[in-house]
Formats: sequence, C-alpha cells, structure tokens
Amino acid sequence: MPEVLFAGPAGRLEGRYTPGKSPTAPVALILHPHPQHGGTMNNKVVYSLFNAFAERDFSTLRFNFRGVGRSQGTYDRGEGELSDAASALDWVQSINPNARSVWVAGFSFGAWIGMQLLMRRPEIESFVSVAPPANMLDFTFLAPCPSSGLILHGEADDIVPEPFVAKLVTKLSHQRGIHLDYRVIPEAGHFFTQQIDEMTTHVEGYLDNALLRTAPSQIAMAS
Repeated sequence: MPEVLFAGPAGRLEGRYTPGKSPTAPVALILHPHPQHGGTMNNKVVYSLFNAFAERDFSTLRFNFRGVGRSQGTYDRGEGELSDAASALDWVQSINPNARSVWVAGFSFGAWIGMQLLMRRPEIESFVSVAPPANMLDFTFLAPCPSSGLILHGEADDIVPEPFVAKLVTKLSHQRGIHLDYRVIPEAGHFFTQQIDEMTTHVEGYLDNALLRTAPSQIAMAS
C-alpha cells in the first residue's frame, strides 16, 4: 500500500494507492469524512472500504483532502474538496488508462463529495455511500442521480438520523433506470464503532454481485 503524492488544485495531495493486478482492473476512489471534524484517509470506515475494493483487484486510491495530513491547502467548504476529488480521480485514471470501470466510495462528508463527483464525471459507473449526511448538507444536485449504487446507514445514527437518509433514497429511487440498494445496519451509530465488520460485509457482497454481473461468461470463455 505505497504512499503517493500527486498534484491537486491547492498543492500536493497525499494518498495511499494499491494497483490492481489486471491491466484492465477497475478504478476505485475512496473519500474520507469531514476535514474539520477529524476526518482523514485513515478513518476506520474509509480503510475498510479501501480494503474491500483492493481485495477485489480494483486499482484503489484513498487520499487526504487539502489541509489534512501532508496534503497542502486549507479547508474550502466542500468546493475545494470536490476539486481535490476530481484531481485524485484524474491521477488514478492517468495511470490506469485501460480501466474497465470507475467507482467512487465515501463516508459521511466523503459520501456527499463522492455523489457530487458522480454528477461531474459520467465515467463513474457506480458508487458506495456510507452515512451520507442528508440532514446537514444539500443533496438536491442529484437531479437525476446518474448511477446506481449502494447506500449504507446506521439505524442508531444520532448525527444523521436514519429517516433523513431514507427520504433521500426514496426521492432518488423514483428516477428511471437507477437502482439504489439501501441497507440499514441495526444498532450502528454514525461511525459504525461496533459494526465495522458488518458494514464491510455488506460492501463486499455488493461488490461481488456487481463484479459477477459484469464478468465474462465462463461458458462463453470455455467455448
């Protein structure tokens, strides 16, 4: 899991990157929680998301937004962080020009940034959003949501109460051709302190099913 440094719009950005083994390995970008509330790329949820993708042969990048860790710059109310995410995606795509698909995953603030990135980057095929802060930040930009994906939330989240996320999912689920897989994890709070393994199992299952749907038919390959 080598450390990487790459250019962002406000200076150097610090990340951790694991390349896929296949020359056509899909790309995954993982986004961390709010920089002003202790969010970093080493957050346990972010780390678990990173491993779930990397273990499935994605070329996987997680990085620190501006002003976090060794990343240069200062917090910019989400606007600059969205630009950071776009630069990070540019970087990982530049070294994986033959990637067969692109995914984005984010936790809390990172989920909000990731879903904005969906609207700007049509090459993103799918997403994983964990605890999107639907009660705090504006998600009306998802009109319509351009990609299907997985949304995970904790039943006992007292920072982002579950009904706010359920309302967002209901709104987005009315859009034609988009399927949102919404899963609520019993007893889990916002940070999934005791439910990291359960959260990870949901993500892994979703990824496995998605990869199975897109894998070449074994029968066709054998014929």
